Amino acid sequence: MQRVNFHKPQALYDVAATRLLEQQAQQALPPHTLMSRAGLAVAKLALAVAPHAQRIWVAAGPGNNGGDGLEAAMHLQRWGKQPVVSWLGTPDQAPEDTKTSWLNAMGAGVPFVDTPPENFDLCIDALLGIGSQLREPAGRMADWIAHINSHGAPVLSVDVPTGLQADTGAACTTSVKASHTLSLLTLKPGLFTGHGRDLAGCVWLDDLQHGQASTVAPSAWLGGEPTTAVRAHTSHKGSYGDVVVVGGAKGMTGAALLAGSAALHGGAGRVFVSLLDDRAMPLDPSQPELMFRALETLALDTMSVVCGCGGGADIAAHLPGLLNSAANLVLDADALNAIAGSAPLQALLCARGQQQRTTVLTPHPLEAARLLACSTAELQANRLGCAQQLAQRFACTVVLKGSGTVIAQADQAPVINPTGNAKLATGGTGDVLAGLIGARLAQGLNGFDAACQAVYQHGQVADHWPQRQALTASQLAHALA
Repeated sequence: MQRVNFHKPQALYDVAATRLLEQQAQQALPPHTLMSRAGLAVAKLALAVAPHAQRIWVAAGPGNNGGDGLEAAMHLQRWGKQPVVSWLGTPDQAPEDTKTSWLNAMGAGVPFVDTPPENFDLCIDALLGIGSQLREPAGRMADWIAHINSHGAPVLSVDVPTGLQADTGAACTTSVKASHTLSLLTLKPGLFTGHGRDLAGCVWLDDLQHGQASTVAPSAWLGGEPTTAVRAHTSHKGSYGDVVVVGGAKGMTGAALLAGSAALHGGAGRVFVSLLDDRAMPLDPSQPELMFRALETLALDTMSVVCGCGGGADIAAHLPGLLNSAANLVLDADALNAIAGSAPLQALLCARGQQQRTTVLTPHPLEAARLLACSTAELQANRLGCAQQLAQRFACTVVLKGSGTVIAQADQAPVINPTGNAKLATGGTGDVLAGLIGARLAQGLNGFDAACQAVYQHGQVADHWPQRQALTASQLAHALA
């Protein structure tokens, strides 16, 4: 068993892949072995996260997730704790493994009650597992979830918090908010994107002594910390590439300057800014390193272009030329909105992919929904699938921002970024991310690696920021150095 950290990439398996691994394990083991191991792992973690807890409420569902909870209750009873089980199942309708765990719990003297206890030191949420459909809990289950969330005691969820969809991170309105989640056999994507980060708490993994079979490919990856590149002593500014930021229409100059600042602090060799405002500033006194140029004077075929930050409606007129000529292209904000509303621009974007030129899209959920012609709710209900759909449609790298940002590319499994928090929920942080991706492209990374590294570093700054101090976008850009 291990606590999941974000230092190295970790494989994620959706429900179908997990079921396949489960079948492989069951074929090689005696009956009930996996549930026995799962229940023991849950009981051990319960002791580890709440060592002083005596009265432990096990809220068990009717299926195999509930069976894991029943098995854990047996161990806790034998170890001198005071577990009490509320079970939504019945022995005559329970799956065979769950029925065996019920017999084990009864044999150990575990008390079963119909009404959840008012007082408990720890709750084990074993109501619904990875096989549950995303539908609102009702009746006793809904009442029990409300009791779990309102009580204040720590909560250990088995596999996934009840109400969270394991593949997508979508969640019911009535869902368990866990302090800890023990993911069994595999790590599930939904724990790290969408509502997963808010509901799962601290995530742990126990592979039930099986490991992941090499024949089953991961469905996605949890991103790991990128290695720090060492700059050669003989290098010079030309070694780290040129970035040009195209944006900053009237009243929105700050967005382009933030992207430029991020590119500077992200290590680009030179950073140019081409503002769309007719009254373009000749110099930014706070960042004199930024060089202001008219777009037509720049050799875009040798540069990494960051386009759209504060672009407004003016950016649309420049997109055909940029899509045709930019060596590397990051499309953000208003550039994405313009493309979403224009079939000719979408055709040019697809053509870039066919020519194998690097393009990175950085939409937030509303922008991504516009590109896919769906609602934001539909997109958020399947973040990984929608990011992959965008990447395939436009043959590019997609950075779908949000809680558990998804980085997708058509030819490989998507990556869920594990860093970042709500301090990034402020104006301008997306411009900073776009500029940082531009810097990574200028330094020679491919689109997917540039996006993964930039998104991780962007979120890492927020994770290391003082807890009670707000994080502005300009502070974020400066902290990238």
